[in-house]
Formats: sequence, structure tokens, C-alpha cells
Amino acid sequence: MLKIEPKKGILDIALYQAGSSPRPAQQNVIKLSSNENPYGPSKKSIDAITRHAAGAHLYPSTNHLELRQSIAARFGLSDENIICGVGSDEIISFLCQAFAGPGDEVIHTEHGFAMYRISALAAGAQPVVVQENNRHTDVDAILGACSNKTKLIFIANPNNPTGTMIDATEVQRLADGIPENCLLVLDGAYAEYVSNFDGGASLVQDRENVFMTRTFSKMYGLGGLRIGWGYGSKHVIDILNRIRGPFNLSTIALAAANSALSDLDYVDKCRNENSRLREWLSNALSNLGVESDKSDANFILARFEGAAAAAACYKFLYADGLLVRQVTNYNLPNCLRITIGDEAACKRIHSSVRSFLESIK
Repeated sequence: MLKIEPKKGILDIALYQAGSSPRPAQQNVIKLSSNENPYGPSKKSIDAITRHAAGAHLYPSTNHLELRQSIAARFGLSDENIICGVGSDEIISFLCQAFAGPGDEVIHTEHGFAMYRISALAAGAQPVVVQENNRHTDVDAILGACSNKTKLIFIANPNNPTGTMIDATEVQRLADGIPENCLLVLDGAYAEYVSNFDGGASLVQDRENVFMTRTFSKMYGLGGLRIGWGYGSKHVIDILNRIRGPFNLSTIALAAANSALSDLDYVDKCRNENSRLREWLSNALSNLGVESDKSDANFILARFEGAAAAAACYKFLYADGLLVRQVTNYNLPNCLRITIGDEAACKRIHSSVRSFLESIK
């Protein structure tokens, strides 16, 4: 009997574990498990979605020129060096398909985003996990892991799920030290939450061995429409466009993203509120004995005394209608990743964690 087998590496991929979602019968539930913007999309994006809904029967742009031009104008880039995808996840997949395969290695840090490993294995390449330094990207460890087989290096800055980041000097030192035939990919999914930070764009402009990915899913509140983009040399962009499907982004997604870029006041409001409430929640939990590293994203990684305590707190919060993220699959069994919600959500988290700790005394 014919047996259909996948190519090597596919069965090594564990199914992606998404953040918990509310059950239909649950009431007064707050979802803080997927790092979504609690304020949703801007009104400009919502209006754009409504305006373009009637044209959903028409195929979208194949080259995303209008959105690429808007991105370029907003961030001071060249539209010829930009590619758009179904979230930054698709850009990551393109990179692995294009530049890594059997016999090649793809480096990511021990607590790096799960899609790095998944996309590497799907391309037939070997993921190489590099240790971090107290949940921070360790440049020396990455450079030490490089070999003539290394084709891609992924780092998220700020990192998910730790929330930590390294400065521009360290990123540049990494770019300077990697092999000539290797591409450094800077995942900037949370770059908008850091004031006066370009996500690594200036480094991309200076060299051909650095590539940057970004997303509209976090700050812009468009996770449900799946829109991302990448910025790199024309040589790399040309290669990726040969893989990209001609209609990978919908008309509605393109319109929503384009409008989101024009609403600077909304972005500033979301960033400021996130910074204020992130500091409040991290300090409030610290006063309860639950520490977290300084986060530069829209979440904190709360550390408990052990895996059992973290699991018990997760269940306690879940029963209280608060959905946070267990990160055991990221080798952080003693931690819970908590998205920064609005003020009411942060206060509920603080109150519920306090009640949990009192219950186990």
C-alpha cells in the first residue's frame, strides 16, 4: 500500500500553541494571552474596512504598491525595498524557503518566537538554539554558534515572550560578526512600542546582510487581518517576491493597514497608555513578590517560584475570567506572559494574582 510521507523535518514540528481564547459560556472574560491591542484598530482603519467591503469580489493589488509607498513615506524608506505578507509570519516563512534548506542551519535564541523553528524545519533546514543571558539575547553566544552552514539568524528585538531587547550597538556587533553568506533577520513585531526606535531599519540601509520584519498585528490592532512587511536589500526582496503568491493580501487588509499608518495620534495614544500601564502592572506585581524583567513590548513575563506555582496561578486566573499565556513551550515553565490590557484589565490581574498568592500561603 502506498504510504505518503512528508519531507524530513515536517514531523518534528510541534503544532503552534496559540493563546487561550474565551469559551462561549464564559462571562466577563478578558483575553490577555495573545498580545493584542486592547483598544482595537483605529477609527480610520475601521472606516477603510467598511468602505472597501463592497469591493470584496475584486482581486487585490498584486504588488501592494500603495501600501508599500505609505510604509516608505511613514518610516523614511524606499518602497522598492519593501515586501508585504500575511503577517510577519509569512515573511519569516519566505526567508526560510528562499535561503535555507537541507544541510543548512538557522539560528534562534532559546526563548525566541516559535515560528523561527517551525519555518526552518518546514524548509528542511536544521534549527540551532542558542542560549540567552538571563532572558536577553546573547550576541557572543550567537556568534559562537555560527558556522559555514549558518544561513539565517533570527532575533526579535524586543523579544517575544521575554519582552527584553538589546541596544543598537550590540545588534551592529552581531551584524559585523556573522558569516558572509548569512542573513541576520531583525523581527520588529513590537518595535512600535519603543519610542524613537526604527526596529533596525538604519542597519538594513547600511548593509545587505540584515533584513527587518514588522507587523500591523500589535500596535495597529489588525491581528485579525494578518498584515506584515519586510525591509531589505533589493536583491533579497527580488528573491522573496518570486516565492510570494500574487494575491497574498486582501483588498480589505491593504486598505486597513494603509489607513492605520496615517493615524499617528492613535499610535501615540496606544504607546503611551501601554508604557504607563506596563510600568504600573510590573511594579504592582513586584510588590507582591512576582518579578519580571524590564519589558519594551506590550506584555510582561511574570516569574513565579516554580513551574507548579505558575501553572496553579494560570488556572486561578482562568477561573477568574483572565486569560494569560503559559510559556512552557518556550522553556519558561515558571513564567506567565501577560498582555498589557486597559487600566481595568491591569487592575483585575493585580487583584487576582494577589488573591492567588494569599490562597497558597
